[in-house]
Amino acid sequence: MSATAVGLLLLIGLLAGMLSGFVGVGGGIIMVPALVWLMGYGQHQAQGTSLAVLVLPVVAIAAWNYHRQHPLDLRAVGLIAGAFVLGGYLGSRMALSLPADAVKRVFGLVMLVAALKLILGK
Repeated sequence: MSATAVGLLLLIGLLAGMLSGFVGVGGGIIMVPALVWLMGYGQHQAQGTSLAVLVLPVVAIAAWNYHRQHPLDLRAVGLIAGAFVLGGYLGSRMALSLPADAVKRVFGLVMLVAALKLILGK
């Protein structure tokens, strides 16, 4: 795996963790599009990788189902998960330092951008 790929995967994990801690949204809203757009993963592989990052028993079976049909990049899972922990801590600290209304607006903007990207396919 190239240094660029490792850097991108760590950045994806950090941003997903920060957003998760900041607005309480699942990391998949960041990880899945980032893995598709930045890493060139297929949709199924990106979704499975996102699930595998959060591999607690709740999602282990779903991630395994994806892995059986679309093998996951387990190195990427490890890198993203490590950065996700740090990002979750940092994002939660940031969110707690801001008024609830500001955090709500950030959450709404993130959801709007994600929805438009999915709807428009860009």
